[in-house]
Amino acid sequence: SDPLDLAGITYVPLFTYEAMLAVANQHPLAGKPYMVPQDLADQTLITYPVERDRLDIFTRFLEPADIEPAAVRTSELTVMMMQLVASGRGVCGMPHWALHEYSSRGYVKGKRLGEKGLFATLYAAVRTDMLDAPYMRDFLLTAKDTSFATLDGVSAVR
Repeated sequence: SDPLDLAGITYVPLFTYEAMLAVANQHPLAGKPYMVPQDLADQTLITYPVERDRLDIFTRFLEPADIEPAAVRTSELTVMMMQLVASGRGVCGMPHWALHEYSSRGYVKGKRLGEKGLFATLYAAVRTDMLDAPYMRDFLLTAKDTSFATLDGVSAVR
């Protein structure tokens, strides 16, 4: 979601999505209409095991407010992250489209990050010399069409 300045690489926007916070249904934060960074100061934040500077919840939500969660725990699997959240072992930031399956079934609640939400764009990184190849154009069109047909809460890039 954060294009890097790399020679020979072009970033093609696929869609825009909202980053959300997953909380247990009985969590004290579950009743709030939206989260503010200070809400996470006493929480265990569950993330994917990637560099912190690649996670919007840190770079665009917590760090600008100079807030650090009480603890950070990682998991490679979304289903495991949701089990940890549902059992009250932490909260988790993730895209609405990834969270929707679990929140729509009532396993967890999705909460907005900030009053207006936290939105990001997902890009495809393509070698610039392959950008105009017919198969690459078809692949990108298929990726966009499939995303809009199957992922909840994604929208066209503005």
